[in-house]
Amino acid sequence: MTGLTDSIESARQLAVAWRALVLDRDADADVRDLPGIAVRWADCRFSFYNCLTLTESGAGAELVARRLGEAAGIMRTKKHPGFLWLFEDLLDEEARAGLAAAAERAGLEYAFPGTGMAGDLLPVPDPVHPDLTFVRVSTDEHLTAYADLQSRAYGFPLEEGRDGLVGSAHWKSEMYAYLGLRGDVPVASAATVEAEGRLFVAFVATDPEWQRRGYGEAVTRKALHEGARATGLTRATLHATVAGAPVYPRIGFTPNSPIHFYQLKE
Repeated sequence: MTGLTDSIESARQLAVAWRALVLDRDADADVRDLPGIAVRWADCRFSFYNCLTLTESGAGAELVARRLGEAAGIMRTKKHPGFLWLFEDLLDEEARAGLAAAAERAGLEYAFPGTGMAGDLLPVPDPVHPDLTFVRVSTDEHLTAYADLQSRAYGFPLEEGRDGLVGSAHWKSEMYAYLGLRGDVPVASAATVEAEGRLFVAFVATDPEWQRRGYGEAVTRKALHEGARATGLTRATLHATVAGAPVYPRIGFTPNSPIHFYQLKE
């Protein structure tokens, strides 16, 4: 898979994986598939569980402008804030050139960048890191620690991450979610889950006090190793933040579409 095909796959993986996550959080979550827009909105305090994405490939400037307005309108109806994930490679050249202005007109502001990545890289060896032991998330205590690592890594109040994850059965059964422990202290986390024949990597985080020691890469490799061993899948996908973007190619991932995260203007 190359080029546009990988980018279409990347957007689809978000829609598939997030549907299960937000329905686990709230059985009445908004998971509509509208013309050109996938809504995956739990409307909880954990903003990464409140998500929209544009789904049409080759979309032109006029269509993208309309979809941005529609997406912003949906976001304004929600109680809690979230993000529009926009996969740049799905837009045509004219739409890309006019994206910033179109988002501004829709009442959206740029939040941060990301990058879609994928690779036929599985299985990977069971990782070893001299500082870490790994434990699969199987208890509410583990899940609270996992949520708190997300909050610390992204600068959220602890209550926000907990509002998304704590109490979940899905995280403790369907997902291959792992904590990296330094002694008995959780310092890094990563999860994988099956999504339409791929192993999707999500919610990788390292405590800011323990970054740049290879902990995030190690725990990601663990989640990939265990997920692949359980499922037999050979292809993996993910959406990288700026911090993670240099790490994942070392595991075997290849970048595809840039991702633009937008939020409503305050």
